[in-house]
Amino acid sequence: MADIQHILAEAEGKMKKAVEAAQHDFGTVRTGRASSSLVESIKVEYYGTLMPLNQVANISAPDNRTLEIKPWDMKVLGEIERAIQKSDLGINPNNDGKLIRLSMPPLTEERRKDMVKIIKKMAEEGRVAIRGVRQDANKALDALKKDRSASEDEVKDALERIQKLTDSKTAEANLLAEHKEKEILDF
Repeated sequence: MADIQHILAEAEGKMKKAVEAAQHDFGTVRTGRASSSLVESIKVEYYGTLMPLNQVANISAPDNRTLEIKPWDMKVLGEIERAIQKSDLGINPNNDGKLIRLSMPPLTEERRKDMVKIIKKMAEEGRVAIRGVRQDANKALDALKKDRSASEDEVKDALERIQKLTDSKTAEANLLAEHKEKEILDF
């Protein structure tokens, strides 16, 4: 029974991480509202090393349409500007010598629809990851049944619990995707 509990706990942890990863991915999609998650993972060259932007600068949103990026070391300001220009954000940075401002232009209807497609794709990737965890857990449970470490009833009960967990985490990922889609379309 301890092996079954371990398999269930491991599957739950991995499914939770898959949902969290999908939620993080959703945060990187622009909604027209300024959010630090849009730029924090952009890689900036800092003394010969590529570093995420949030590790070389303070990122703030003074209002819904503006992001301000203030580097801790002013020597990296130009590198930050270049990294933002190379990114797929489609926003031109405004460098005043002390900080960089990004003004979020309103999204067109066509661009909003493209963003929703991206969200749907990310949600599907999250669901696939959850189903992959389920498949691995089911294989582990079947192995327990084959080597007689667990009874058929125990394995059947565990398989049902794995399916309920899969359904729950899939619904959670879907809900997060729906919320992000609504945020994109309603802004």
